[in-house]
Amino acid sequence: MAGKFELFVDARERYRFRLKAADGTVMAVSKDFETKRAAVVGIREVREWD
Repeated sequence: MAGKFELFVDARERYRFRLKAADGTVMAVSKDFETKRAAVVGIREVREWD
């Protein structure tokens, strides 16, 4: 999968990640997660789809 995952904290102080293309275009934004660990697991699961 081409692109880069970016982990961030949203306005409600919940963890999310976005997938950005090489040119910086946001391709997808995740649901919110309560913990950073849960968001990282979400990233791992998306990577496994490839």
